[in-house]
Amino acid sequence: MRIISGKYKGRRLKAPKNLPVRPTTDMAKESLFNILNNLFYFEAISVLDLFSGTGNISYEFASRGTKMITAVDANYNCIKYISTTAKDLTVDINTIKSDVFKFLEKTTLQSDVIFTDPPYNFSEDQFLEIANLVFQRDLLHESGVLIIEHSKHTSLENHPKFSYQKRYGGNVFSFFEKNEEEEL
Repeated sequence: MRIISGKYKGRRLKAPKNLPVRPTTDMAKESLFNILNNLFYFEAISVLDLFSGTGNISYEFASRGTKMITAVDANYNCIKYISTTAKDLTVDINTIKSDVFKFLEKTTLQSDVIFTDPPYNFSEDQFLEIANLVFQRDLLHESGVLIIEHSKHTSLENHPKFSYQKRYGGNVFSFFEKNEEEEL
């Protein structure tokens, strides 16, 4: 995997083979960050990276100047790899080893961007439960966005907070936002 842009642009990172991960492809990641670049000033936002795996998305945010990044994964080796790589890159990524659902049920951490890349074999209900917890727990800042990466075989469009989706090959990014009319 490589970092697409920012301070560490072009840097290649090699994750250990024993990590149970499926990193976001460079093409899909570049497209995602082109969208986010039009929505946010990276140096001024906070990011929560759920099912962070290798930390691929966290490093991309860090390379672009994001200072407040929290990466959550249940796998000890993933968290260890993210911590080691963050130290090597001299970036501050707060790592938390936790089951993502348990983390979401307890945290009060609000973020501008919540990115989640759960296993593609999750049921539709498991994907939707992530969105439900984020909005029930009010974990997004006012103009924040939840992005769930999933396969093209999963549809999350019926969730009330669903906004739009972008497809890149077999990868889909579904975007969810607070509904303005609900907050008036």
